[in-house]
Amino acid sequence: MTIEAVINVDLDGPRINRHVYGHFAEHLGRCIYGGFYVGDDPDVPNVGGLRLDVVEALRDLNIPNLRWPGGCFADEYHWRDGVGPKDQRPVMVNTHWGGVEENNHFGTHEFLALCEMLGAEPYISGNVGSGTVREMSEWVEYLTRDGDSPMARLRRANGREQPWRVRFWGLGNEAWGCGGNMTAEHYAQEARRYGTYSRDYGDNRLYKIAAGANGTDYAWTETLMKQLGHLGCRHIAGTAYHALSVHYYTVTGPTWEEKGSATVFDTGEYYTTMVAAARVEEVLAGHAAVMDCYDPTRSVGLVLDEWGTWFDVARGTNPGFLYQQNTLRDALVASVHFDVFHRHADRLVMANIAQTVNVLQAMILTDPDAKAMVLTPTYHVFRMNRDHQDATSLRVDFRTALPSRPVGDATLTTVSASASRKDGRLLLSLSNLDATTAVDITIDLRGGTIGTADATILTAGLLQDHNTPQAPSTVVPRPYDRVSVTGSTLRVHLPPHSFVTVSGVL
Repeated sequence: MTIEAVINVDLDGPRINRHVYGHFAEHLGRCIYGGFYVGDDPDVPNVGGLRLDVVEALRDLNIPNLRWPGGCFADEYHWRDGVGPKDQRPVMVNTHWGGVEENNHFGTHEFLALCEMLGAEPYISGNVGSGTVREMSEWVEYLTRDGDSPMARLRRANGREQPWRVRFWGLGNEAWGCGGNMTAEHYAQEARRYGTYSRDYGDNRLYKIAAGANGTDYAWTETLMKQLGHLGCRHIAGTAYHALSVHYYTVTGPTWEEKGSATVFDTGEYYTTMVAAARVEEVLAGHAAVMDCYDPTRSVGLVLDEWGTWFDVARGTNPGFLYQQNTLRDALVASVHFDVFHRHADRLVMANIAQTVNVLQAMILTDPDAKAMVLTPTYHVFRMNRDHQDATSLRVDFRTALPSRPVGDATLTTVSASASRKDGRLLLSLSNLDATTAVDITIDLRGGTIGTADATILTAGLLQDHNTPQAPSTVVPRPYDRVSVTGSTLRVHLPPHSFVTVSGVL
């Protein structure tokens, strides 16, 4: 079938915040140890224990921010255990993820060094669940205060003269669950208290993010918004927090204990996964609607700081390490999410995929034996979409009905699209979620045109295809020529289960 669409390339939408392409690195499984950090392993090139091939691969994504140390781990992490000489740092037990011991060799200084190598802003989640207000307040002081103070002196004693710039701070994590099992009302008071004592030092202005809702718990969001002002009025200046988070995972198994295999699935399971992924639009729209009631000027940000697929762990791996493979299906989950993010650019200020290396829907998988690094299909979606960062969003209006198919009690729209303009170039992202049927799209570019179209495609023979150390290029982007431009009309052929980006000079 042929679908007709219109893009008014001269009508600006909201700016797509680059931070919606953020990442998440928790002390979970082999994300930190064996992923980002290899210590003094002589077989893996590294600087200060930080694995260089992983860093270089992520730099190519223009990774804007990295969230750390969790996740659930954040609310049992005490930052003083991870500073100072490594041989003097105490060992701890990671009670959330596998019950393994951690030597705290990767701590605050190592994380900030990693962010500097990546060119990414740090996003630190403070310990509200088992920590204290003083502990978090002193961490902020340790990192960001110049001049003379107890924490600034401690930082210098540990080898860092100048403070870091650290804007993004999470006031705990999943306070409704692993972060303390709090009620929304109780957590709202804690967020105000922790936020109050997290100070700005010098020109470092904190952007404090309250631990928000799980999925569609809109009542949690409303409780937090009530703390910021009155219905229909602007939020209180100098508020204790500036944004609310929400977590939403694409989970499709019949039970939490049976989420399904990451690589062994049929077409029906694929479509069920895509329906769950598309529900992120409902989740974000619902929270945004609640926030609009209390903050019609949209000065409070919405942060989706955990998202991605969650399947059963790979056979033979520690069940607490959440290691799963990453197929073409995962790539299409990511492409659909980004289209939704672009459509909600007026409220969504940050998003963080879970997680960057070796955990859940990872960008990168590392082999502990062969020391090899593999780029996943999801990595390539981030790479193909990277020029949407800080671009002006453009609305894609469809003049014909989009194809869809019934999936259980739901209906899945099988074509997804978004567009943006930056530095005189158009970038169009298109996904065909249908497993077997191709589609043609004709787009009227109004208010401008592109002379030639450069296109890239990500697809594979099977939805289950994935990359391994033995076959690292099974699912990789390739140049694509089924695209043409005639005047102001752009035509694109979308094969089944494919993701295509088209760019050109306006």
